[in-house]
Order: sequence, then C-alpha cells, then structure tokens
Amino acid sequence: MKKQILAMGISLALLSCKQEAKEPTVADTLQSYTIQQMMDNESVGGGSFSPDKSRLLVHSNRSGIYNLYTVPAEGGEYTPVTASDSSSVFAISYFPEDERMLFRMDNNGDEIHHIYMMDQNGTQQDLTPWEGARSWFYRWSKDKKSFYFGSNKRDANFMDLYEMDLESLTPTLIFQNDEGYEMEAISGDKAYLALSKSINTNDSDLFLYHMADGSLVQVNENPSANSAQDFTPDDSALLYTTDDGAEFAYLMKYNLADGSREKVKTRDWDIVGSSFTENGRYQVTYINEDAKSTIEIEEVATGEPLKLPSLEGMNINSVGFSMDESKMRFSAGDSNSPSNLFVLDLESGAVHQLSDVLNPEIAQEHLVKAKVVRFPSFDGLEIPAIYYLPHQASEENPAPALVWVHGGPGGQSRQGFSPLIQYLVNHGYAVLAVNNRGSSGYGKTFYQMDDQNHGDKDLKDCIAGKDWLAEQTVIDGEKIGIIGGSYGGYMTMAALTFAPEAFDVGVNIFGVTNWIRTLRSIPPWWESFKDALYQEMGDPYSADSVRLRAISPLFHTGQVTKPLIVLQGSKDPRVLQVESDEIVAGVRRNGVPVEYVLFADEGHGFLKKENQIEGYSKILEFLDSYLKGDPGTPIRDDAMEGTSLDSQ
Repeated sequence: MKKQILAMGISLALLSCKQEAKEPTVADTLQSYTIQQMMDNESVGGGSFSPDKSRLLVHSNRSGIYNLYTVPAEGGEYTPVTASDSSSVFAISYFPEDERMLFRMDNNGDEIHHIYMMDQNGTQQDLTPWEGARSWFYRWSKDKKSFYFGSNKRDANFMDLYEMDLESLTPTLIFQNDEGYEMEAISGDKAYLALSKSINTNDSDLFLYHMADGSLVQVNENPSANSAQDFTPDDSALLYTTDDGAEFAYLMKYNLADGSREKVKTRDWDIVGSSFTENGRYQVTYINEDAKSTIEIEEVATGEPLKLPSLEGMNINSVGFSMDESKMRFSAGDSNSPSNLFVLDLESGAVHQLSDVLNPEIAQEHLVKAKVVRFPSFDGLEIPAIYYLPHQASEENPAPALVWVHGGPGGQSRQGFSPLIQYLVNHGYAVLAVNNRGSSGYGKTFYQMDDQNHGDKDLKDCIAGKDWLAEQTVIDGEKIGIIGGSYGGYMTMAALTFAPEAFDVGVNIFGVTNWIRTLRSIPPWWESFKDALYQEMGDPYSADSVRLRAISPLFHTGQVTKPLIVLQGSKDPRVLQVESDEIVAGVRRNGVPVEYVLFADEGHGFLKKENQIEGYSKILEFLDSYLKGDPGTPIRDDAMEGTSLDSQ
C-alpha cells in the first residue's frame, strides 16, 4: 500500500512539473522591429555648457537630420536652434563668455565644412565663407578672446592655422602650412605650436614650432607613431602619445625648458588621448581597451582618480567639462544601448539624465549585447572580432550570418551601438565584426600586417571568420554573407571577386573598387597624408599600379558569381560615385543579380534618417531574398517605386 501511495505521489509530482508554466525566454517574447522603429532611436552629440552652466548646446537627429538644440543642464525639453532640412548641423560650442554659438556644416556630405556663428538674436553668420575651402575648429584660446581654426583657402592641399578674434570676427593667419603638417596643439601662452607629419600610415614625426622665431624642433627620437595631446596647464611641457619601442601607445612628457623626456602613463592597450580641463584641475585620458573606450580622470594636484558614475549596462565613452570645472557632461551606452547624455555635478555628486534615446517601442532586452571573440586565421594568427548572436538562434534554428568588415584601411570595429547591426540581428542574422590584420587597437605589429598586402591576407582573415561562424552549431554554415562600408566595401568586393565561393552574398556600402582611380582622386586636403597612404597601398603613378590593378575588383567582375547589393552617396568625396556605378555595371554584365541604391544627397556615410530607413530596409530585403530565402528569387524591379532613392 505504501508503494502504491508513493508511486501515486511520484506520478502526481511529475504531472505537476509538466503542467508548471515554463519561464519564457527572450526568444519566446522577441518582437521583430521595423527599420522605421530602429531608426527612430535618437542620436545626441556634443554637449558644450553655456557660460552660466544652465544649458548645453547639442546636436540631435530627432528631426530626421542633425540640427542644433539647447537642453537644460538638469534635464528638460530640447529647444531647437536650427531647422536645416538638407545638410546636417553639428554643434561646436557656446562662446566662452556669452550666449553666441559655434557650429559646423557642409553641403550634404561633401566634407567642405564651414564654421558658423549663431548670435543671441538667432542670426546665423558664416565665419569662413570662402567658396570651396574647408575649415575646421581646433580650440578656444586660453584668454577666451579668440579661437583657432584650420582652413585650406590659401592652398587647397594644406590647412593653414588662423586665429579668429571674437570681438571683430576677423581671422588672422598665424601659421602658413607649406610642408603638409597637421595641427595638433597650441600652448596657452601662444608661444608654441605642436605639429605632426606623416611618414607612413604607421609612423609620424612630432615637432614643436616656436611662434616667435619660427624655429622647429623634433620631439620624437626614433621612427614611431607620435601624436601631440595637450600642453600642461603651466605651458612648461607637452604631453604626447608614442609607440616608440612598444606595441601600444603610451603617454610621454616633453619638457620645453631643456628638451628632456619622461614617460607619464602606460596601459596594456593604446592610450589614444589625454588632455587637461580648462583650468588644469583634471586630466582626462582615453584608452582603447579591446575595442571599447575606457576613461580615466584624475585630479592633477593630488593624482587621485575622479570616481565616475556607475550606470548599469552602460559604458562612459566621452566626457566634457564646464569652463569652471564644476560640472561634467558625459555620454554612456553600449553595443545594445544607444548613448545617452548625462550631467554630473562634481560638487554635489548629482547625476542628471538629459536624453532618453531608445525608441520606447523597442524593448531593451530584445537588443543583443555583443561579445568579443577570437579565432585563428589561416596562418594561426589570432583575430579579434565583435560577435552578435540573435536571441532566436539555436541548434534547432541555426541563424544565417554575416561577416562585417570595418572601414580604413586601419579602422576598427568597436563595441558601440549600431542601428543597422541591431536591425539585422533582430531579424535573425548573426553578425561577426572582424578586426582583420591591419586593424588598429591591437598593437603596431598587427596594424602593419596588411601593408601593400590588401585583398590577400586581410581577406583570408575574413574567410577564417566565416569558417569560425560555420563551426558554431547555432549558425547555418550554408548561409553566410559579407558586408562592409568604405574599405569594408572593398573587402566585400574582393571576397566576391577573388574568393567567389567563400560567401553566399555581398553587401557593398560605398566601397572602393578601383584603387588606381581612388588613390589618384583623393580630396586635396588629404595632401599631407597622401604620401603615407601611397606607401601603405602603393603609388598609383608608379609600377605599383600593376599590383593595384590586380587587387581592384572592377577589373575582375567576370569572377563574381554571388548576388550583390551596392549603396552609394553621390556627394562622396572619398569613394566617388563612379566606383559603384562601374562595379554594378560590370557585375550585371556577368549575369549576376545586382541591386543598386544611390542617394543624391549623401556623402561618405548616410546621415539622413529617411535615407537610412530606405537603404537599410533594402539591405534586409536583399538578404531575406538571397541569403535567408530562395536565392533564385530576384528582387522585383518595382520594389523601389515610391521611395526617395535613385535606383539604377
């Protein structure tokens, strides 16, 4: 009887377990979001304090394009300052001692930026009205009576240094740049100018120019990558980063009085920036730590670190201080969270959130947090990558995947928020953002590994990434494509051309396809960098042109067998529209399905929300048709009707 009762009890318990509700997973509740919803996340940047610290000047794309706004420093409504419906407007700063504002704007992505002023009455004035000339803001003078900016109005190839008087709004040429230097820092007493000059894409020399007598002193002793960061508050020394004798960049001090040098700070990763706040109370240092920004702030007088706010699920990626150093604005986000803007009151410790950029229609838990992975390449070299795995992927439901390639050459995929990546991942695509050899952030040896070797070993790294994906049980190894923009677009075309069976589809976003033409048509303001670029890539006016032609996908379109989509901006000054026009025509002659999306009002990167929505939706349509779905089903010719795109 006891056995019967026990058996009955076990049966009831088992039945109860079966009937107990299973805790739903994210995959069970996952919602697929439209591109409109995903692009309705707001992007907020800038954050200059007004002189009285009551407001911040920011730019936001909430209107569909970047415009200027002011927002109370303790949070509140955004007040529009500009209302552009064409070119994006980006905040520079409030004036140091009055309510005037500086901002920059180009012409729909042509990168010919001008510096504008908005006065207290709302009147706009172009302070750099020279046709065809590019101007760039550097910094305010320490006495707050002027600002420094660069312009190539005298010579299209070089940026001269000017000082703009704030009272008369009259510019004065203070350094004529005839040798192709890059302006990097100016001392508070206006006595010294720090200049750099590229030797190649790995190394650069650093110089100190004495404004009084025109003398020039080289700061670095050996070939290395050197970059001026800031002069010390007392103008006695220059801080600069260098990788002299090391794999990663560290911080050095050059003493102006005697030319002595001393190492200031080292980390296990690249120190990419360091500067002092307005009155020298704090020193802010940025470290590129495994594709994520780490910020260290310390009090100069004591060396004590400033304790930064801890925000769950977010990483602080940029900071800025008020003139009196009593308040700090900062941005914080992560791979699954677009960056929000905050203000920290350094006296009270109060933190105020000034934005809430995630579209309220999107559940935070439905977005995917990336993780860093590493895989061996063909030669055993360890390749880092940023991996996004869809919530819905499983061994029973393996996901199609994409190898994502960053721009450059020499760029880096980082652990930041990408609406396009999150959109694709939300719709079931895994993304592996490969940092192939030649990427920055992993030491100078790794960085130099693709020099004059592009389209070969770096491509093999991407193919190894594809192989790593195929080994994952949650990935459909028969459905893996490649995607990238700029140099990543080149890598996409190189893959489809030189390894035509490696990937199943390609997404080329304004990618280089003819290196000879691209290198011969670089913008004039790149003149100071041109020789260095030619050393890395090859000189298109020399015998190197033979190799450059060999690695240019345009001349090998007959080898392309897999479907392709190409996106391009007509205003792009870096990768000309003809690059995309010709690759599309060439692949189409080969009988391969090609979709072409052309924006008449974009440059090297798509900034307008309406264009992002149209372009990114076309990418997903393409992938759903040719990668996830039936590869024999073409995209209908009428699919583009009623859109703002120029489809060819």
